[in-house]
Amino acid sequence: MYQRTFIGMDVHARSVKICAITPETGQVQRAALAMDAAGVRHWILTHGGEISTLRATYEAGPTGYGLARTLTAAGIECVVAAPSRLIRPSGDRIKTDARDAEHLARLLSLGQVTEVRVPDLDEEAARDLVRLREDARMDLMRSRHRLSKLLLRHDVLYPGGKAWTADHRAWLEAISFDIPPLQMTLHESIGMVDTVIERRDRLDAQIELMATTSSYAPVVTALECLRGVGPLTAFGLAVEIGDWTRFTGNSIGAYLGLVPSEHSSGQTRSQGPVTKTGNKHARRLLVEAAWHHARPYYEPSSTLRRQWDAATPETRAQAHRANQRLHQRWEAFEARKKNRCVANVAIARELAGWCWALAEPQQRTTEDTVMES
Repeated sequence: MYQRTFIGMDVHARSVKICAITPETGQVQRAALAMDAAGVRHWILTHGGEISTLRATYEAGPTGYGLARTLTAAGIECVVAAPSRLIRPSGDRIKTDARDAEHLARLLSLGQVTEVRVPDLDEEAARDLVRLREDARMDLMRSRHRLSKLLLRHDVLYPGGKAWTADHRAWLEAISFDIPPLQMTLHESIGMVDTVIERRDRLDAQIELMATTSSYAPVVTALECLRGVGPLTAFGLAVEIGDWTRFTGNSIGAYLGLVPSEHSSGQTRSQGPVTKTGNKHARRLLVEAAWHHARPYYEPSSTLRRQWDAATPETRAQAHRANQRLHQRWEAFEARKKNRCVANVAIARELAGWCWALAEPQQRTTEDTVMES
């Protein structure tokens, strides 16, 4: 009869504390090692016993998934734990790396560890690219704000309409200050905006190429049939969620933190703001896409029809129903004079379900094709 050994690891950039527990015998082994995946693997194989009886875990964090991939490749079952879902005693006031490792091992032995899905290397690389594009968007917003506030401090206001257009850019180029340091500050601020725009455009081109040529293409094509979901949004959702088959139309909203928080007891039920758990980038993409459904929807636009041309008739029909349904929901919220921001989050939650309904069959079909080949 095999005795299971549960291994908890507290992983840092340069060190790792390990605690291995065998519940049947009560044996507890501890170690402090340098953070080296091969060294950790060697210690576990040396001290853990039969490889089929080993189960290890550590918290997801900035160190990534390299250790989990190394242990899995060696035949050791490794679970990456979701830190926000770990049970922690409220009365425990002592926190050390060794105690954290033991706590993880005991939770694992009790089956109280919520697992985080470990992406493969290609998926993680695509996700990093999407998040870099998100960083470029934020950098562009900040650089534009710095430039506009510089001009505001010196009482220079744009007399035209919408900013950051070709006319606005020509107006910026025509501004001249008599003080040389101030003129240089303006010139460098404009150059910073241009630099970020160039970086953003390069990333957009690469993402749009991957959206049509990578393994995510079928899912991206299906998601683009929805209003407000272009190539960048569709590819972002595809790589951030990864495996759509993990969810249902109801559970994906909870995974993305789009369901109301709740504090109920006895006969009292109290709901609050959305939980905002899970993947915040995917949540932001859905919330932005949901605003597009506030506009009337009579028939697909020319842009949407071009995106429909690449999809199957079944996908187009389902997306058409989704677009109609989401706009009707918007109209119902407007009739009730619901706060528009609150209503939009509710639309985003339902939009997540429609995204799953379109993407999950495409991913399942692609996986079946790969298995058959």
